[in-house]
Amino acid sequence: MTGGTRNLSSERLGSGSFPRQVAAGGSPGALGSAAVLRRWGRAADGRQAGPPAGGQAAHDTDDPRRAELEAAAATVADWFHSLDLGHGVVTPGVKSAELLATELASLRLPDLRGRTVLDIGAWDGFYSFEAERRGAARVVALDHYAWSLDLAAVHGYNERCRAEGVPPAPWETVPDVWRPDALPGRRGFDLARAALGSAVEPVVADFMATDPADIGQFDVSLFLGVLYHLMDPFDALRRLRRVTREVAVIETAVLVLVGLADRPLWDFFPEDQLNGDPSNWWAPNVAGLVGACRAAGFSSVEVIAQPPDDLPPWQVFHGRAVVHAHC
Repeated sequence: MTGGTRNLSSERLGSGSFPRQVAAGGSPGALGSAAVLRRWGRAADGRQAGPPAGGQAAHDTDDPRRAELEAAAATVADWFHSLDLGHGVVTPGVKSAELLATELASLRLPDLRGRTVLDIGAWDGFYSFEAERRGAARVVALDHYAWSLDLAAVHGYNERCRAEGVPPAPWETVPDVWRPDALPGRRGFDLARAALGSAVEPVVADFMATDPADIGQFDVSLFLGVLYHLMDPFDALRRLRRVTREVAVIETAVLVLVGLADRPLWDFFPEDQLNGDPSNWWAPNVAGLVGACRAAGFSSVEVIAQPPDDLPPWQVFHGRAVVHAHC
């Protein structure tokens, strides 16, 4: 099902669904599509183009803390999340504050007060810090993929591939791009955590290579924009069940094939067929996602958001869905 597919625009998703072009969570899925990366403007000196950290408001010369935060935020060339650092400073993320607010509402998070939360694929940490703000007793931000990427090198590599007319290889196989020794992609998280005085606990770990027993169990697990980037999504769901005590909130790309909605299906992308992104491997339909969650050990699955079903039959579309998988 990899040929001739179409992506649903934000206008077609309807209420309770996401704009199509970027994932809701952090890494790996948070990298989103190559189209998003192409829109990630860069100035002549290689820095991110566009408004400076702090938004459109005029610089307040009477607030030294604001100036300090703006200067610190500017040292991170590639923000993915727009994070409010306080004092009127908002990081210039690929995802705007407005888009993040829409995505957050669409997740319909459970009450997090007094609960433990695991944010898998945290990247800059928007959802980790939001869980803390909502009163979670403990929040762990786990990442490895996005934190290991040198995003400036990703941009350059993708441009070279486009110029040569070849599909990009998985980024973790490209030495200039993949830097797990230095974790260049974690700079934004660390800066935001310090600026916010946050107690969120960063954990550098490959979710698919780490024993779930070493991660531990959490009341609520956030698995946002991650599933479709994993080569073995069913094993990922089994691992997710082992680290989840109550409910896992899962947001993912999904397949929409009207006429076969009741049949569990998974669409496979051997190269970069989904959004020109070589880290996109799978897109289940909603029935396939629900069935895989049940088979992985979750007792019930609640569909929170999904694409509309009033689409032309027997055509392949891709959209986004959210489910709450209960233990």
